[in-house]
Amino acid sequence: MKESSVAQVIIAIIPMVGIVMSSIVAFFYLLWHHRRKILLIKAGQYHNNGDFDLLSFSLLTGLLLASVGAGLTVFFALIDAGYGLLGGIIPLALGAGLLAFYFVRRGEHR
Repeated sequence: MKESSVAQVIIAIIPMVGIVMSSIVAFFYLLWHHRRKILLIKAGQYHNNGDFDLLSFSLLTGLLLASVGAGLTVFFALIDAGYGLLGGIIPLALGAGLLAFYFVRRGEHR
């Protein structure tokens, strides 16, 4: 049975929509966190609880993106999605970049 072109488009759009929506959520989290911090500083109630652990964040995010991207890439390669394959390659490349950043920075701290 041959898939319709509409089904192929929907399959290709699903991961892209997920990436865009998660980017929007991350943006608003960072924006609201920044505004909250500014208001606490103005009120004199801000206490720095420690630095943000960029290495742990990049490791976790890199592992998650790389694993999701690898799964989507394999899935789209098996169903021969054409340009839909980008829906898996993009998070795979982002995850690989974050993991490379983690290993380079970890090597600098030794």
